[in-house]
Parts: sequence; structure tokens; C-alpha cells
Amino acid sequence: MPDPYSLLLMLALLLAIGAFAGVVAGLLGVGGGIILVPAFYFAFAGLGYDNAQLMQISLATSLATIVFTSVRSVLSHHRKGAVDWDILRGWGPGIGVGAVLGVVAATGLRSAWLMVIFGVLGVIIGLYLAFGRAEWRLGDHMPGGIVRLVLSPVIGFLSVLMGIGGGSFGVPLMTLYGVPIHRAVATAAGFGTTIAVPSVIGFLMVSAPPEGRPPFTLGHVNLVALVIVISMTLMTAPIGVRMAHAMDPKPLKRLFAVFIMLMALNMLRKAFLA
Repeated sequence: MPDPYSLLLMLALLLAIGAFAGVVAGLLGVGGGIILVPAFYFAFAGLGYDNAQLMQISLATSLATIVFTSVRSVLSHHRKGAVDWDILRGWGPGIGVGAVLGVVAATGLRSAWLMVIFGVLGVIIGLYLAFGRAEWRLGDHMPGGIVRLVLSPVIGFLSVLMGIGGGSFGVPLMTLYGVPIHRAVATAAGFGTTIAVPSVIGFLMVSAPPEGRPPFTLGHVNLVALVIVISMTLMTAPIGVRMAHAMDPKPLKRLFAVFIMLMALNMLRKAFLA
């Protein structure tokens, strides 16, 4: 049985993490995974849990929250007719295959390597958020054939290794190929479901070592963090939405990009010191 004080501290940290992730998701329209993974990792590590697969637990728990939030999001977007189901049907199978391969890779890698991957890709995502331009184009429509065959598993694979949904890679990709931003965001929610569902099933089937594992962890998914974060994001995301309508999101987006890069660089620092 975990120490009551440690459990209360863990609950308080998770409540704060979930509240912040919800506000940011509502404010900037970004997925919570890129916040949740480092937040989970540093919260669990700060509480003294030193499991050899702590990074995998953070990835899997983040993806488990995405199962719920992405399904809710894609259904909401579908009611508004914003989801491009042709793109989702064409890209979904490859993304799902990549997600499964991502689970295999993640469970076989050391946590330090996953931290390096998260750090490098997090810096790239932050730079795109800060300096990307809406008018950038690679083409006028989403590619098919060999390009889709290669890119779709890569999206799923890298997303699982970062513990994120489809937005961070899917939205830039679709907008670069001329998909309107609102349609890209809606369709990327479907990417998130395709990534999260098979990967979470995989992470639940493989148990993390019991030594130093956060309490109430099933497979690689921490159930306490899952329940608290989902509950808090559902409550605080509408606050972020109201804030988005009351202020200019552009400088906030750049500030968030800096925040992402700082978290990613801190993850790299931690990885090289491990």
C-alpha cells in the first residue's frame, strides 16, 4: 500500500497537470500529450518513483487519455461536418500499423532513448509552432500511393514514441497539402483515435517492472493519472476555449512554442544525465 502522504501529493500534482493541459488544449487547440508526457515523467520521478520504464508509463498514460479525448473530439467535429473521412480512411490503416510498431519499439527501448526522441521531436514541433506559416505548401491535395504508404506509418510510429495524438504531425502535414486548418484539426482528431486505441491495448498487455512503479499502474498505464487527467481536462478545456475567444492567440501560441521547447530541452538534459 502506498504511503498516504505520497499518494495525496501525487493526486495534487495530477489535478494541476490535468487542469493546465485542459486549459491549453482549449486555448490553442493543441493536444495534451505533448504537455502530459513530460509532466507525468517529472511528477512521478519527483515523487521518488524510479521504474526502469517510467518514460514508457508516461507515454502509455498520455495515450490512454487521448483515447477518450480524441473520440469525443472527432464525434463533435463530425456533427459539424468538419471531418474529412476520405483522408481518415486512406491514412488511418497505415497510421494504426505505425502505432503498433511504435509500441514494440517503445517497450524495447531504454527510457533515456525515449527521452532523447521526445526532446528532439519536441524542439522541432515547437519551432514549427513558432515560425510555421499558414501559406506554406507542398501540394494542393493529400498525397496517395507510395508517399502515403511511407508517411502514414511514420506518423503513427513517431506519435507513439512521443505519447501524443495525431495533431502535432497530422495538422501540419494536412495544411501543407492544402487542407483548410479547421478541417485538418478535425481530421487529426481521428488520427489520434487511430494512434491511441491500438497503442494503449499494446501497452496494457505488457507490464512494466514492479520495482519503483507508480501505484495503480496496469500494464504501462497509470489508472489514477488517467482518471484524474481526463476529469480535469473535461472541466478546464471550456475555460481555455472562452479565453481563446477573448484574446489574440498568436502571441500565446509563440509563448507555448517556447514552453514546449524548454520542456523538450529539459528532457534532453535529463536523458544525457541519466
